[in-house]
Amino acid sequence: MALFESATKPFTLRDLAGNVMSLSQLRGKVVLLNFWATWCGPCRVEMPAMEQLYRTLPRREFEILAVSTDSQGAAVTRPFQREMGFTFPILHDSEYRVGLTYGARSIPLTFMVDRRGIVRQKIFGARDWDSPEARDLIHELMKL
Repeated sequence: MALFESATKPFTLRDLAGNVMSLSQLRGKVVLLNFWATWCGPCRVEMPAMEQLYRTLPRREFEILAVSTDSQGAAVTRPFQREMGFTFPILHDSEYRVGLTYGARSIPLTFMVDRRGIVRQKIFGARDWDSPEARDLIHELMKL
């Protein structure tokens, strides 16, 4: 997979606990920034592999931000998160402001962000995030 460089756009969103999170807080880590919704079939398919990846990579080097575009916010994402057993942070972009800023015209859409906060890859559609290819990409970004 070829890498490219694009600056990230700053944002702050709330997680399921109501805490404010921002991408800039995660400088120094590789971040998988994923735009999704509970009603999106392909999103639901890829998320268990995201969880597997999240559980096996060290927090000091890697983070996932799953940005929900569900207009109902935590009312639908909290039960979904509990049912699926996801432990990665779920943020809410109920009005789709951040999604549009990032050009997320369809979901799922994932941005791979390097340690310096630079978008290195834009990935359309669902992926097997626990695959050797996905792990290779993340490890490549960890070396930068």
